[in-house]
Amino acid sequence: MLLCCMLLLDCHQETKEKPEHSSSSTELYNTPDIFLGDLFEAVQTSNVFLDSKTFVDCRPKISYAEISKLYQSQKNNSDFNLKTFVKTYFDLPNSHETVFVSDTSNSATTHIKRLWPVLKHQGKPNNINNTLIELPNPYIVPGGRFREIYYWDSYFTMLGLVASKEFDVVADMLDNFAYLIATYGHIPNGNRTYYLSRSQPPFFAQMIDLLGQYKGDSIYENYKVELRKEYEFWMAHNSNKAINKHVVNTKFGAMNRYYDAFNKPRQEAYKEDVKLAQDFSADSLVYKNLRAAAESGWDFSSRWLADGKRLGTTETLNIIPVDLQALMYGMETVLIRSFKNEDPEFVTALKTSQANRITFLNTKQYNQTLGVFEDYNFKTQKQTNRLSLAMVYPLYFNMATDEQAASVAKYIETHFLKPGGVVTTNNETGEQWDAPNGWAPLQWMTVIGLERYGHYDLATTIMQRWTALNEKVYENTGKFVEKYNVEDLSLLAGGGEYALQDGFGWSNGVYLAFKEKLKQRP
Repeated sequence: MLLCCMLLLDCHQETKEKPEHSSSSTELYNTPDIFLGDLFEAVQTSNVFLDSKTFVDCRPKISYAEISKLYQSQKNNSDFNLKTFVKTYFDLPNSHETVFVSDTSNSATTHIKRLWPVLKHQGKPNNINNTLIELPNPYIVPGGRFREIYYWDSYFTMLGLVASKEFDVVADMLDNFAYLIATYGHIPNGNRTYYLSRSQPPFFAQMIDLLGQYKGDSIYENYKVELRKEYEFWMAHNSNKAINKHVVNTKFGAMNRYYDAFNKPRQEAYKEDVKLAQDFSADSLVYKNLRAAAESGWDFSSRWLADGKRLGTTETLNIIPVDLQALMYGMETVLIRSFKNEDPEFVTALKTSQANRITFLNTKQYNQTLGVFEDYNFKTQKQTNRLSLAMVYPLYFNMATDEQAASVAKYIETHFLKPGGVVTTNNETGEQWDAPNGWAPLQWMTVIGLERYGHYDLATTIMQRWTALNEKVYENTGKFVEKYNVEDLSLLAGGGEYALQDGFGWSNGVYLAFKEKLKQRP
């Protein structure tokens, strides 16, 4: 009873929290909503742009302060037109579709290799008022409306860059992420000021491991300081609190959850978030829960919904996700390798944390009846009973027993395998991280997880079905897209807050990596 009271007390306190930030950036949270005030709200709640992200990506032609002053002096004029005003003082962001023309006479592999230079952005100085954060080196963006680097996307993009022998680009991107950690204390969702209040699934350690496989031990040495700093970001907490930031203290040790420093509408989805909060005004943490779900990368999915159906019941803050625990376990593995010869006390603490995660996984996140892993709601002290492909992460990171892995493999083959690959969940909610959609990163995590426990036939089937679907869509549209309908191969994927995006970084990367793996199959 005491624990429940502590949890409820801390959740109440979260509404009063101020965002944490590094002292190295005094204007860390000076985003367009702060600079532009009621102009920002007017634009984002009107129909100036169909996509809320467009305005926050616009480049101001003069300073935000000057634009705001002009708006205040003109907004009440009888002939004032908001759309004209915005287009007068802002440059609209570019779209990749306008600079690249597909040629379907080329193979899918050739198409992707032609597209890499189009998706590459050069690190260069930006207007001080622009939301884009300057990075020192070139980087690959996903494509479409995603005009900046994204954290977890980049690992799966790197798989394709490695297959394309673009090792220098991989190293440049790793250097950029190290720069972000050194500057802000963590890797943000993306290199935009409005993303700085959260991160994304922590794949930096896996990026190091990926390049280290080709470049040797020096890679682990090069990035170990930044990796440790990222670990501290995810593990920072007050041990006297039941929950604090990304950490939930359990009797098994510290576990992790997704979290965002703010409890206000996302700038890049302002209109959508405000409307949702109006419909669910009783939940004082609705914005913070939505932001935490955005940090998960699965925005949005039934796995975060209290009723499994409605977005307004998002309760990400109450959930200890199985994929995040596995990612943290994987980060600890790379840290142990990086510090084994110089900080034995730290290494011992890491090994203890890993043992705790295994215990928690087996005790709280393994469904003995179904034989699968699932998320755990620490507020209700129960598993969520919302199954998803997050169940493969313990296999990917070698946290499962052979018996558990065999059970997960069987469940995936029976319930998640579809004509186009594996479906994210079996729930149809209209959210994009639910049925009937499949996503490149989860195909990869599933295939590698299965392979690590010897389930090669199922892994091969998934790769074959996924790459065939990629090729079919490419032949019909000339595009690789962000997500795919794996249940009905005659339809494109849908759902979510925005239209289907093409480009597309992680789909390109996983396709090329799968094609390389399939070449090695007997």
